[in-house]
Amino acid sequence: MSIRQRGVAIVLAMGVVALAAIAAVAIVTSQSTWSRQSELSGDRVQAQAVLQAGADWARAILSDDLRAGSVDHLGEPWALKLPPMQVENGELVGQIEDRQGAFNLNNLVTEGKISVTHLAQYKRLLAILGLPGELADTLADWIDADGEPQPRHGAEDAYYLSLEKPYLTANRPLTDLSELALVRGYDEAVRARLRPYVAALPRVTTVNVNTASPEVLAAVIDGLDLGSARVLAAQRERAYFRSVDDFVKRLPYGAEAASGGLSVNTNYFLATLRVTIGGAQARGSALLARSSAGWPAVAWRKNQ
Repeated sequence: MSIRQRGVAIVLAMGVVALAAIAAVAIVTSQSTWSRQSELSGDRVQAQAVLQAGADWARAILSDDLRAGSVDHLGEPWALKLPPMQVENGELVGQIEDRQGAFNLNNLVTEGKISVTHLAQYKRLLAILGLPGELADTLADWIDADGEPQPRHGAEDAYYLSLEKPYLTANRPLTDLSELALVRGYDEAVRARLRPYVAALPRVTTVNVNTASPEVLAAVIDGLDLGSARVLAAQRERAYFRSVDDFVKRLPYGAEAASGGLSVNTNYFLATLRVTIGGAQARGSALLARSSAGWPAVAWRKNQ
């Protein structure tokens, strides 16, 4: 073999070796990626399973709480934020929140008709939060069954059909607070301001005076200013209200609660959970509806 032929052979051999090395690295990398993906997939499945178990934990806590007594207040076990619980290869963190401590936006409409009482209460809440009162009218129109806009600031189909991307009003109760983004006037800043004080529950509900914020108390009780509401909230930290009558007796002169609008117990709670398993994380929330029989039902559930 000539020197030139020998040189060509060496170059070809080196090329083959290089290709083999590249192929080997690709195979190893592919196997490593597949292994990591399989591991993450397994972690995600396990995280979702723990998330489900966390929701059942919340249901058990609320069921036990009801057997212990009918009055709900912020000193009970369900109201305490769950410290990180160690699970296999990870942890679970969660909390339960009383949603009847918030103003239920679906109270604005009863049997398809706007409730004058609740509309006035919502306008007071908006004023307390520094938001325009017309937001109450546009939301009432969004929920009510008719097509007639409120006289001053309403918005029905004609307004929404005139938008660049037209749509119709819902004409039904809100399922979730995220739907507010579709309602006239409810931009991101408004929704962020409202979020701690409002809820969207499946039916007309009372406000639990043991868990409601001072802002909500001042909104639903005619003649109660925010300062006095804060005094009442401070009083219940020392001793919760054992009945609505107990609460009403402590109202300042001139404050008057609407009949049937208050309670010291709750049927709707929100469980919020976060699970970390290995390299995977799962978040979820569930609206739990508690009744006198059995475990709380799941009104809706969201997982991320």
